[in-house]
Parts: sequence; structure tokens; C-alpha cells
Amino acid sequence: MTHSLQDSVAKARDEFLLVVEGIRPELHRYCSRLTGSVIEGEDIVQECLARAFYTLSMSPETPPLRPWLFKIAHNAALDFLKSHGRKYTEPRADLTDIAGFDEAPDPAAIRAALRRFVALPVGQRSAVILKDVLGHSLDETAETMGTSVLAVKAALVRGRAKLREAEPSSAAGDATARTALERYASLFNARDWDGVRALVGEDCRLDLVSKSQRRGREVGVYFSQYAKADVSLGVVRLDGELALSAHVAGSEAPAYFILLEWENGRVSSIRDFRYIPYIAAEAEVEPL
Repeated sequence: MTHSLQDSVAKARDEFLLVVEGIRPELHRYCSRLTGSVIEGEDIVQECLARAFYTLSMSPETPPLRPWLFKIAHNAALDFLKSHGRKYTEPRADLTDIAGFDEAPDPAAIRAALRRFVALPVGQRSAVILKDVLGHSLDETAETMGTSVLAVKAALVRGRAKLREAEPSSAAGDATARTALERYASLFNARDWDGVRALVGEDCRLDLVSKSQRRGREVGVYFSQYAKADVSLGVVRLDGELALSAHVAGSEAPAYFILLEWENGRVSSIRDFRYIPYIAAEAEVEPL
């Protein structure tokens, strides 16, 4: 691919991302509740936007953006869940359930913690999130799910009932991983960049999510940029998994999160969500 072609594709991609910027947090809210994880939810949003950008380039007409993107996100989420061994069952239009249907959103669904949704079968989960959490109409929900309004109503009745009964799961602590993260955060906060770099493997992969990717020696620039930023790190449990929380200008609330993977005692992968700020609003965070 020539540089001019690369530049054209990059420009078109940037323009596309600008157009969908307002819808993106809503897509993430849907996908993160389907998976029970803000990180997996963002992975699906990235896949959704990649599919949409590719499809749009071959489409003679631009479809209605919001319902089209939700349909793509829904299908991408189902593919993700299937690939991770989570079965999807098509909602059934059961008239015995419809008798208990209420048009108004269920307050319990709106308040429910992220991981509570995982207790529901995927079809019920999807219906409750779209209708009750995101405020989609019955017709919009049925269109996104590729099913009938009657089936959506039945899924809502069952899903709402199960959501009220579901108890959030607790995750066991991992002392080794926590110690490693605390060491990384301590060196980072002390601005001991030589110490931080010593923890990072020579072939470390860096993903500044939705922005850029680097590997190996190029990762060094990443720490040089942070040396200029007023950011401190903490260790938290994010949707049940250990992660680093990033705090800007001394704020107690995390602005975003960073995930590390380790291999032979050194960091082999960094996923930095600095450019995905809406994740912090959706995340279920437990300070440690």
C-alpha cells in the first residue's frame, strides 16, 4: 500500500470515527452489559466500528446510522459470546409471559451493576439492556435483535424477573498479580521511569486503544509522554479483574484504566484506555 493510499484510508477512518463519536458511548454501554465487562465491551465496539467502516466503503447508500450500528454491534457481540462458549438462545414469543409485560422501563435494570446482567440468558439480557437501560422502543429493540416485538416483550418479562433475583458474583483475590501491579504503580507514581522500563519485557506490546499500537523499543516513547502528564496510578478490581486505575491531577475518581499482562515476571502487554474516557462511567470498580 502506497503512502498516499494509506493517508487516504487513515483520513477516511478518522472522519468516520468523528461521525460515530456521539453514538459510541451508547454502543459501549450495550456491549459491556452483554459481556459483563467494560473491557470486553470496548473490544466489541472496536470490532463493530471496523465492520461498519468496511461495509460502508462498499455501500452505495448510507443506512440510518444509529439502528445500523446497533445491529452490527449486536451481531458482533453474539459472535464474541459464541467464541467464548456462551450460548445464545433466540427469545420466544410466549403469550403466558406477555401478560406480565409493563411498557415502562424497569428501575431494577437501570440500577443493576454490570456483572448482574451476566446472570441472564443472552436474549433476555439484550432485550432488557436495549429497552430498559438504553431506552430503545420495542420496535427498535426487535430490529436490533432480529426478532418480533412479541418475543421482545416475553424476553423482557423473564429477564426483569431474573435480574431482580440475581446476586453479584465475587472474585477471588490474586496476591501475586496484585503485588506486581502495586510495584508497577509505585514506580510509575515515583516517576522512576528506569524502574518501570526494567519491569517491561523487550518485546512488550502496547495498545493505546483506538489510537495507536507499538512494540518493543517503540514502547519507550509511551513512558516519555507520561513523564509530562499529571497522572497517578492505583490498583483496583475492574469488573472482577485486577487492573490499574489512572487518576488525573490528583482526582480520586479514575479517568481511565490500564491493563497489564505478565510473562516471566515482566510486562508483556499494555492496554491503555486513555482515549476511551466513557469506560470509567460504565465500569464496576472496587478500590484495593
